[in-house]
Amino acid sequence: MTDTVTTYDVVAIGNAIVDVLAKVSDDFIEENGLKKGSMALMDAAKAGEIYELIDPERECSGGSAANTVAALASFGATPAFIGKVHDDMLGNVFRRDIGSAGVEFFCTPLNQGPSTARCIVLVSPDAQRTMNTYLGASVCLTPDDILEEIVTSGKILYIEGYLWDEENAKQALLKACTLAKKAGREVAFSLSDSFCVERHREDFKQLIADYVDIIFANESELKSLYQTEDFYDAVKLIRKDCKISAITREAKGSVVASGKITVYVDAEEVEDLVDTTGAGDLYAAGFLYGYTQGKDLGTCARIGGIAAAEIITHYGARPEVSLRGLIRSKLKEE
Repeated sequence: MTDTVTTYDVVAIGNAIVDVLAKVSDDFIEENGLKKGSMALMDAAKAGEIYELIDPERECSGGSAANTVAALASFGATPAFIGKVHDDMLGNVFRRDIGSAGVEFFCTPLNQGPSTARCIVLVSPDAQRTMNTYLGASVCLTPDDILEEIVTSGKILYIEGYLWDEENAKQALLKACTLAKKAGREVAFSLSDSFCVERHREDFKQLIADYVDIIFANESELKSLYQTEDFYDAVKLIRKDCKISAITREAKGSVVASGKITVYVDAEEVEDLVDTTGAGDLYAAGFLYGYTQGKDLGTCARIGGIAAAEIITHYGARPEVSLRGLIRSKLKEE
């Protein structure tokens, strides 16, 4: 970590999305031609069609990296977020919600073109989530939205793979990574989704090689990145390519690989699994919180696991308790 004075613990860049959550049956997913557990991109018309068929449980601001920084704020960290919304009702909802979560939001909203993004999250009886996303204004992020003074004022720059689907947004991320590394900051990267990895595998490998210090992935994403069915082979490969790799394995907990060090952390016990939305986002938040506070890798992973376990006990990807208080009580018990 650099010794330079910083304003933020983490500056994140990602899709600014309003989440719409609904409980559905497996039959609903099959009848509508959706792939269970995946994230599918769709146009405004298709998103509207699905919205008409569901009974939303909740509508709130979301997006992967935005969920992570909101959780970081709940830990007591100082995060910032860069994303793109339209100057419309949902855009105002997003700005208000993320601000009330304790995150400083930097955005010049659109006043024409696509409306604010929304993600329809369908939660099946086994708590798996199937995400149907209209990206709208979120992918209108451009290099002009990346301000050097903001990017370089964070200890860590955190970026999500989902933004790679649009060329202007991709260039915005590359600009941010270049600025961060020039200023001696570390870059953390979430692979986001195994289907996203399939779309951008070679680009992601190059990004990791050129810029990334910390990578977050689940087991399927990591296997997809290296096109192997052997988890431990994938870990060997990512160990060579990245300084720190934090890999989640659902009920098997997580694995952190760094140099010759490998840390295995058991999953937290969860009595009532309700909705897995945001589990990876919250794990990243807990890990980054521990890391920016100087904790060892095992403790970082443990904090991430505790945060992920909290989020899957209720609907939505925002914590319903103070994560700072939760971590204090959990770690004190040991």
